[in-house]
Amino acid sequence: MSELTPGFADPVLGAQSCFRAILEAMSRPGRLQRVAGIDQPPAPLGVAAAATMLTLADADTPVWTDAGRAAEDWLRFHAGCPLVASPAEAAFLLATGRMPALATLAQGSEEEPHRSATLIVEVRTLAETVGWKLTGPGIETEHRLQVAGLPADFLRQWAANRRGFPRGVDVVLTAGPWLAALPRTTRIEEA
Repeated sequence: MSELTPGFADPVLGAQSCFRAILEAMSRPGRLQRVAGIDQPPAPLGVAAAATMLTLADADTPVWTDAGRAAEDWLRFHAGCPLVASPAEAAFLLATGRMPALATLAQGSEEEPHRSATLIVEVRTLAETVGWKLTGPGIETEHRLQVAGLPADFLRQWAANRRGFPRGVDVVLTAGPWLAALPRTTRIEEA
């Protein structure tokens, strides 16, 4: 077992604050939210990715990650979540390297769309001023989001994900202490 770093400095307040940030991000797709409360998550996790996982994952939610042994041990200890070998088996996924294809993840069903996966992706950078044009629920006219570090075919995958609505995967993008959400209802156009 690797040496564990601390989780939230204050587990209750940290998780509550992060949950509010995730809800705000989901209700306003593409708007950046800052997350704090974890000083040194295990590499390669940034603060927002680590806090999001500790907030969402628990003993009843299977998790998949490619973040390595230290991050796996950290998640098992702090979140108590079971780790699965296949991305298709996970309720929450944390990708820090190569993102699994959206179509290979749990999509939910017409009757139970809430049984779909949520994918958290650690990217290189996030910015609101330029980039993709986002429209859809929670966006009055449009939001802009620039993302560096996603697969070249992400927009094609996203369009296919949206076509399956109400089924589909929701995505939370993280970069350091920042996060932004892409609910499955969000339309993305290249700028």
